[in-house]
Amino acid sequence: MRTLLITLSLCAAVTAGKAQNEITPAAPGVTYGKTITATDAASLGKVESQLKSDSVYTGKIEGTVTEVCKKKGCFMKLARNGSEPVMVRFKDYGFFMPQNIVGKTVVLEGKARVKETSVERLQHFAKDAGKSDAEIAKIKEPRKDIEIIADGVIVKN
Repeated sequence: MRTLLITLSLCAAVTAGKAQNEITPAAPGVTYGKTITATDAASLGKVESQLKSDSVYTGKIEGTVTEVCKKKGCFMKLARNGSEPVMVRFKDYGFFMPQNIVGKTVVLEGKARVKETSVERLQHFAKDAGKSDAEIAKIKEPRKDIEIIADGVIVKN
């Protein structure tokens, strides 16, 4: 049984490594994860306002990508007016984003909520984003912010 678990873990690791090399480049209409449409999406500002009174927003959200995990595309960030970008992760690490999606408008479907992120996790994200050791060392406090878990993403333009 233990041998089987080790073998499965190694296969999953190899598959995950290959997945980054096989990510379809971003272009209008390309989807990642669950297949969705770009219709009826709320702006990130509208979702942010709704989360002031509701604990969770479930639905479609439109935004502009400002950053993607440089390591394997395992997260992206969406631009927000007057604040830090919003972190978007992907349900069960089921899909990844290409590097050329930065600057593109996307619609995603998933759940948004306000969550506190630990210093350790913030430093991990900064490392994956290719930040310098000096920038990572400046992260000393947890941050309470919007987090989105996406089931699917479609490139709008």
